[in-house]
Amino acid sequence: MIEPHILRVFTGDGDRGGNALAVVTDGAACPHRAERQALAARLGFSETVFVDDAARGAVDIYTPGLRLPFAGHPLVGVAWLLRHLGRPVTVLRPPAGEVAVTYDGDVIWVRGRPEWATGRRTEEYASPDEVDALPAPPPGEGWLYAWAWRDEAAGVVRARGFPRRADGAIAEDEATGAAALTLTHELGRALDIHQGAASRILTRPRPDGTIDIGGRVVPSGNG
Repeated sequence: MIEPHILRVFTGDGDRGGNALAVVTDGAACPHRAERQALAARLGFSETVFVDDAARGAVDIYTPGLRLPFAGHPLVGVAWLLRHLGRPVTVLRPPAGEVAVTYDGDVIWVRGRPEWATGRRTEEYASPDEVDALPAPPPGEGWLYAWAWRDEAAGVVRARGFPRRADGAIAEDEATGAAALTLTHELGRALDIHQGAASRILTRPRPDGTIDIGGRVVPSGNG
């Protein structure tokens, strides 16, 4: 029986918030894509990640309805878990490519490329109150990252993420690293993003065009 580790990734103040993530550390226990997709659908989290080779950092990421080449919160979560299990990594290898990992105290950073996070449209609103007032999900189609400045000078953003996928499995994503990467690329500056109910995502662009995505992780038990 597969018993994944359940984590909350990108937690905010007081360890509140965070996006739930399932991590299967023994990918060989669920080797086929169809089996992995079925397990991800059954668990119902925004993402489930399978570790195929911890030493190499090889991982495989699924939403309830599809496989992803890259996603921020699963990579931050699995990097935290591997360190917690005594197997810290300096790189993870999802299908998109090599992702550098940095441990900075209790903040885990992963590095991604803007072209790995396509398909997520951002829309700026006039105020955080307007973002908070949006229904989940808002009318329309396609991935929407709704955001507003909470403190523009300090780079503090209020955001909410709406996958609006055909399967409707996730009405609102609590914390979305790939969308945070997209917004950081568009704005060209480091951000402190407060997403969902109580989550927090940190970002910082790098001179080579890559972007670091960071946050804190807490365990939520197994099963």
